[in-house]
Amino acid sequence: MHFRQRAGRALADVKLQSVMKRFGSGFADKRAQARAAFGVELFERLRDEGARIRDRAIENLDVWLLHFEAEAERRGATVLWAKDSAEACEHVLRICREHGLKKAIKSKSMVSEEAGLNDALEANGVQPVETDLGEYIIQLAREAPSHIIAPAIHKDKEQVSDLFAEHHRKPRLTDINELTREARLMLREHFLSADLGISGGNFLIAETGSVAIVTNEGNGRMTTTMPKVHIAVTGIEKVIPTLEDLSLLNRLLPRSATGQAIENYFSILTGPRGANDRDGPAHMYFVLVDGGRTNFLGGDMQEMLRCIRCGACMNHCPVYQTVGGHAYGWVYPGPMGSVLTPMFNGLENALDLPQAATLCGACHVACPVKIPLPELLRKLREKQVEQRLRPWAERAGIRLWAFAAMHPWLYALGTKIAVRVLRMLSSSTGVIHKLPFDPGWTLGRDFPAPERKTFRELYAEQRSEQGNLGSPVTPS
Repeated sequence: MHFRQRAGRALADVKLQSVMKRFGSGFADKRAQARAAFGVELFERLRDEGARIRDRAIENLDVWLLHFEAEAERRGATVLWAKDSAEACEHVLRICREHGLKKAIKSKSMVSEEAGLNDALEANGVQPVETDLGEYIIQLAREAPSHIIAPAIHKDKEQVSDLFAEHHRKPRLTDINELTREARLMLREHFLSADLGISGGNFLIAETGSVAIVTNEGNGRMTTTMPKVHIAVTGIEKVIPTLEDLSLLNRLLPRSATGQAIENYFSILTGPRGANDRDGPAHMYFVLVDGGRTNFLGGDMQEMLRCIRCGACMNHCPVYQTVGGHAYGWVYPGPMGSVLTPMFNGLENALDLPQAATLCGACHVACPVKIPLPELLRKLREKQVEQRLRPWAERAGIRLWAFAAMHPWLYALGTKIAVRVLRMLSSSTGVIHKLPFDPGWTLGRDFPAPERKTFRELYAEQRSEQGNLGSPVTPS
């Protein structure tokens, strides 16, 4: 996951920078408005309770998963367990073979992105069609999502127009309403002809053996009710104990993700179609994927399993807002991705991601279930140093700084020299246009020059001046 190189390309991409500038703090501003409308104090209490619910489920994950399995199967669904992405794909392909399925319509599922499910289906003669508008756009472009809520946020209207004209073989449209109408017309045929529906799952409810799905487009309901087979592919950490827990968490999710009080579509799906039901699948399957999630349990990264995939952390992250999602190199971008990707794929394969954050804390403040993301990123940085995964020059620099910090006279001398050198490099306006030892800092910004003296020197001078003036006279 070569973040530095990808981020460099993103910064040089004029069109992407224009799109990301328009994206800006849109979702963050809407969240702030939703939080204020709900009541700031009450919303913070809701976050506390949301974190407690998620911790309760995670700390007894095996119990709640087995309870979910029993309730789901009691209601006619089949629960399948996958230790990794390969096994998850094999489960889905086996279901396709057993039922003779040839076309899959898909609602948004980040776990299916993890597993590379679309490629596996295509390689085995099953046509996958993404029906979420953003996912549909990036499927046409053969790209990965750049945001978990708005996967095509990195594309502007003109790029979408070009994609539709190329793949739909229709005259090029530029009006947004006309483009969305064209997408609906193209997808309608797939909705009517598909024999398999694949969804993710925002939550699994152990109490009833149900899956809850939230969307802002009607595609989620079409995907889960029209085909004869429905497969929900989701991570094992999504389980929660009760419907009451779901009610609370669903007050947090839309407000944190898009600033909405409630999603346009909120579905709770329980088992296949019954004898008296008018719609729904004849067969319902759950593919519950570990994919490295159990590695979090009992360790110092366990709190990450609270994540409800709202995207609030990236909506508030200044790094994500600058470089976009593809710079992170895998399914999950932003601060959440900087933790999940190293944990799922190996810290040695994502060396830059724990460093791809300012640790400003905005992600923690915005997280609906209070995941301490800056602290988790700091712990990953510590692990990198312990495992000698950081560049030798960086490790040597840290050791040199630590040695100086343990010897105050040496630290004082070094800073005394440094401020004078930096002052010499500054312009007449008091800024440094190019740092000699780390020019990356000044590629896109000017560096403020320090004072002519260190704090120690200035403080000593002030103390000396006070001493010369004598002690202040106290009135009798």
